[in-house]
Amino acid sequence: MSQQTLVRPSALELSPVSGRIGAVVSGVELSGDLAAETVAEIRLALLRHKVVFFRGQHQLDARSQAAFTRRLGELVDPDTVIPSLDAWHSDATFLDRPPLASVQRALEVPAHGGDTVWANTVTAYEDLPVELRDLADRLWFLHSAAHGALETRHPLVRVHPETGERAILLGGFATSVVGLSHRADSEALIKLFQEYVTRLENTVRWRWAAGDVAVWDNRATQHRVVNDFGDRPRRLHSVTIAGDAPIAVGDSSAQHSA
Repeated sequence: MSQQTLVRPSALELSPVSGRIGAVVSGVELSGDLAAETVAEIRLALLRHKVVFFRGQHQLDARSQAAFTRRLGELVDPDTVIPSLDAWHSDATFLDRPPLASVQRALEVPAHGGDTVWANTVTAYEDLPVELRDLADRLWFLHSAAHGALETRHPLVRVHPETGERAILLGGFATSVVGLSHRADSEALIKLFQEYVTRLENTVRWRWAAGDVAVWDNRATQHRVVNDFGDRPRRLHSVTIAGDAPIAVGDSSAQHSA
């Protein structure tokens, strides 16, 4: 299913935040007992917009946040520590099975600064010239956690298992191109493809307020914190959904479910 065939949910109030990524969902209290149809519509909105925002979720606490997230998928063990980055990244791509998505809740945020920015890795792929798409479809990259404690190989282009869309899989954990011996060559290719991801036209920037909730599809986005808030308090709580192994272009298992 392509991005164009994703039908907008009818019962949710959706307000796009930017032209390519992000929408605010209104009229939903995430701490409540949501109907299965509402959860399905939230998931469909997530597939279409890649990151969705809910304002004023002040009744949501750690328990109800986990309960809502569990409606979207199996949770990552809360005792598992997943290193993050201040730089652009998709979460934990050094794992064989990076997370599917995350639900983040703002507890305390500075009066100014500390925004989060997300980028659409599907439209980044679609922006590539045909010649670069052909190259990207064939490349694999090594992804590594700090000090190489965890590392794995992933295709540069992954096929989204629910939509069938192709997305660039890079970010700060990507360290080198599999099969290239010269570091400079890997760095040049990382820079080339990463710049397509983080073009301003491909991003959305969110100004947090306490009680805000953001849900992002880790399979189709990168994100980063704008580290401009100094020593002012900034506390956000995340619950993460377990994912699956990225599917490469041409893989016979690339049969999306939607």
